[in-house]
Amino acid sequence: MHIDTKRIVSISEANQNFSRVARLAEKHGEIYIFKNNKPKYRLVDLEKDAAIEMSEDEKIDFVAARILKRYRAAFEELAK
Repeated sequence: MHIDTKRIVSISEANQNFSRVARLAEKHGEIYIFKNNKPKYRLVDLEKDAAIEMSEDEKIDFVAARILKRYRAAFEELAK
């Protein structure tokens, strides 16, 4: 398994500063959390990971939320 070192954080860092680790996952798509110097967990940005299995309703809700987030200002303008 080849893991980019920019995507590695220790479990203690993840525990103490989760918001920073979450931002790294947003930036890189996924982060590997190491415990005892071995990969133990993977934090995935669901917006960037197409491999996550969802029901059709979940997919629709997810896409709708993404569209609303991206074009919120336009929708607010149209709602006036």
